[in-house]
Amino acid sequence: MSDEPRSWHREALIALGGVSAVRTLGATWRIRVVHGERFQALRAARQPIIFVHWHGQLLPLLFQHRGEGVTVLISEHADGEIIARAAERLGFRTVRGSTSRGAARALLGLVRAAREGHDLAITPDGPRGPAHTVAPGTLVVAQRTKAAIVPVAVAASSAWRLKSWDAFMIPKPFARVTVSYGEPIYIEQADVREAVAESGRVAAALAAAEQAANV
Repeated sequence: MSDEPRSWHREALIALGGVSAVRTLGATWRIRVVHGERFQALRAARQPIIFVHWHGQLLPLLFQHRGEGVTVLISEHADGEIIARAAERLGFRTVRGSTSRGAARALLGLVRAAREGHDLAITPDGPRGPAHTVAPGTLVVAQRTKAAIVPVAVAASSAWRLKSWDAFMIPKPFARVTVSYGEPIYIEQADVREAVAESGRVAAALAAAEQAANV
């Protein structure tokens, strides 16, 4: 057996184990949603949505939005393969790539998914940081699709934090988990450079959503 099939088998087993752990752990969380009506109203109006959140808060959001068919951008790194398999098992669609690897293909995949009527989810500081910085890809997709950017932030009453660049959050069993949704942001600039310049506005909206989650 070659190294590639062994690698695929290992990643598949890890993904399956991860899905079981997420479902088991998530079932114990006491989840509070703040301003969920903001994205629900957009869905009711059939407005394309791009959920934007920091990479370190990915895990509780995979549980919160499981089974909704949201299209998630996941990197092509080895860890990304594991996350992609787990996300698909949780009912997400995936597009592979990032702003550093496979960027053009990833942007095309996201634009296509939005135009087909699927919500998107992007971690603008992924896959490797710097943490809490907004890469331009999110803004380019929003400009091309006219999708509403919905900032999302998560806070937990108790959580483990990995010693990683993003301080990856794993809420502990029976933690109170708050998921906060910010006001939708629309990127209306025709010039792509002007659209990308809105990164500070998205970062500020994420900070505001995080503040609301921590209240």
